[in-house]
Amino acid sequence: MSPASTAQPARGGIGRIVSASLVGTTIEWYDFFLYGSAAALVFNQLFFPASDPLVGTLLAFLTYAVGFAARPLGGVVFGHYGDKIGRKKLLVLSLLMMGGATFAMGLLPTHASIGAGAPVLLTLLRLIQGFALGGEWGGAVLLVSEHGGDDRRGFWASWPQAGAPGGNLLATGVLALLAAVQSEEAFLAWGWRIPFLLSGVLVVIGLWIRISVSESPVFLEARRKAAAEAEAGLKEKPPVVEVLRTGWRQVLTAIGTRLGENVSYYILTAFLLVYVTTHLGLPKSDALNAVLIGSAVHFVTIPAWGALSDRLGRRPVTLVGAVGMAVWAFAFFALLDTRSFWAITLAVTVGLLLHGAMYGPQAAFISEMFDTRVRYSGASMGSQLASIIGGALAPIIAVALLDGYGSSVPVSLYLAAAAVVTALTVWAARETRGRDLAQDTRPAPDPARSAQPRTPTPRTG
Repeated sequence: MSPASTAQPARGGIGRIVSASLVGTTIEWYDFFLYGSAAALVFNQLFFPASDPLVGTLLAFLTYAVGFAARPLGGVVFGHYGDKIGRKKLLVLSLLMMGGATFAMGLLPTHASIGAGAPVLLTLLRLIQGFALGGEWGGAVLLVSEHGGDDRRGFWASWPQAGAPGGNLLATGVLALLAAVQSEEAFLAWGWRIPFLLSGVLVVIGLWIRISVSESPVFLEARRKAAAEAEAGLKEKPPVVEVLRTGWRQVLTAIGTRLGENVSYYILTAFLLVYVTTHLGLPKSDALNAVLIGSAVHFVTIPAWGALSDRLGRRPVTLVGAVGMAVWAFAFFALLDTRSFWAITLAVTVGLLLHGAMYGPQAAFISEMFDTRVRYSGASMGSQLASIIGGALAPIIAVALLDGYGSSVPVSLYLAAAAVVTALTVWAARETRGRDLAQDTRPAPDPARSAQPRTPTPRTG
């Protein structure tokens, strides 16, 4: 094993690296999920007023999907520069962009104040959110993956993954608290702005922690080798070009691995709020509190699934989650339809436990698919393209199916199908557990051949 792969961070150790990534991803996911919760609860009334509540919700989720559409572009741009100049610098930039856009949402005028300009401004800020998050995921998980050792990478890299339920827990908790202490009129009038403005404080805390960590030693070693190759006359291809040329199979594997996980998460959290409040007619506090409890369990169990993948492998643990989710898709809505708060909470909690089995090993699994020189680009492209197919469309498709059929069965079939795609993808993939991330799978370069000038072909005629 190479020294780069086992080196400890120059400052603070792996614990500090994990803490910085976890806090940063929690804040960014708080910002991103806050929009999803608000889209289901208030944006449909304040920015997209319509006579049919489901139509207003569908329009609100369309702007929600715009954020996902921007994520692959963010993944490509952040991935390119992250592979060139470092993971840390790009993570600081993504946090600033996300926090600034979320804070600005809290200051927006509504449709009642400026008409059509309100949803336009909201959509623009959502694009910035998506662009920033597209660069966040790859950098955060790589910074931890490349600092940690090969034997416990699944555990350490799963902590930034826990930032997703951590952010959802924080966003849902703030909204649930406001819903409990405010009247419906006060919440719609001004209370909904408080969670968005709170993002400004959280970003300052996140930046203070994130700036203090060191750059990935694996990345620094890869840049040293690239500089040596450049001096020898070898020209380095742009990371995105290199990924598309040599790593497209891994990108497709990453997309398939994330599809069932993405679809299930946004149905279990964002669409749940619509189903419980609009379709079942229950108080929004029931839905928010159920997600709150489920997210707390989700948060503490994701690292356990990551640690299990260090023992059993990434594939077996992910398969447990995917196959389990395909089955639970039908029990989930059956429990919701009981209209019992505890049954709803059980449905969400078990669903998120199964989601965690797919999500916990995912950071290490996808990181181990790519070489260091293109890892940020490859991991970001695979994960963020899946976010369009999965996360962006999942709430929209689910709302449309519910509106068209008046039944949860088509939604269950959709969720189960996405989980089956992930199961088949992971079944066909190679196991990556224990890979040395400093190892380059390229054939050894031949500087003499690269530097040799080409002899022009004689022209005739």
